[in-house]
Amino acid sequence: MTIAIVQTDICWADPAVNRKRIEELIMEQSADLFVLPEMFSTGFATQPEGIAETQGESLAWMRQMAVDKQAAFAGSIAIQENNRYYNRFYFVKPDGEVSTYDKRHLFTYGEEDRYFTAGSERTIVEYQGMRFLLEVCYDLRFPVWSRNRKDYDMILYVANWPTSRMIVWNTLLKARAIENQCFVAGVNRVGSDPTCEYSGGSMVIDAYGKVIADCGTDRACCKTVELDMDHLNAFRKKFPVLNDADMLG
Repeated sequence: MTIAIVQTDICWADPAVNRKRIEELIMEQSADLFVLPEMFSTGFATQPEGIAETQGESLAWMRQMAVDKQAAFAGSIAIQENNRYYNRFYFVKPDGEVSTYDKRHLFTYGEEDRYFTAGSERTIVEYQGMRFLLEVCYDLRFPVWSRNRKDYDMILYVANWPTSRMIVWNTLLKARAIENQCFVAGVNRVGSDPTCEYSGGSMVIDAYGKVIADCGTDRACCKTVELDMDHLNAFRKKFPVLNDADMLG
């Protein structure tokens, strides 16, 4: 499987502009799965009134892009639904199937918890012979929530992770890959919003903690990489770390 990580500069609260930017960035790219940042259509709107999407425009766009590119699209969108706000991660397959995950760990430091409703269940998506755990930004700091129960092969972290905490981003992405014996993709944005600066650092990491694709910093970028499941399965068989993991309820 080929995965593309899409590191974009998000224009604040302007979904049409942001969708167009992504289209231009991936126009010449081919992949089985394109992964976009957190709240890729608006930026990280912790006070979402008037900014969160209500009509599903960006989800409809993801569906159309999945058909046009014959690839899955994944990323989170700030939405309003039944008088509640959600930071909702969508995984859209080219056949039209949509899976969702509502961000579990809301960013209390930025008051996301005051306006958004937290999710309560993990979501794992199967696609082209791989199993993907969907996670959003702040979830990265909570390893119990993302513990591999032998039920996934890759974690997708979509984020608006600020420049001031990039050491944490780089360290924890590698830790999650190593401890869960899986691939990890961390997809961040560049640019700025009304409160933070973002420098990117999007990457794909293998189960050894090695970076196998890297968008670098401070630029929009789409980087693709081939994931070798045979290699991962051989590593898990040779060194079955997950067999000795602590059991969770």
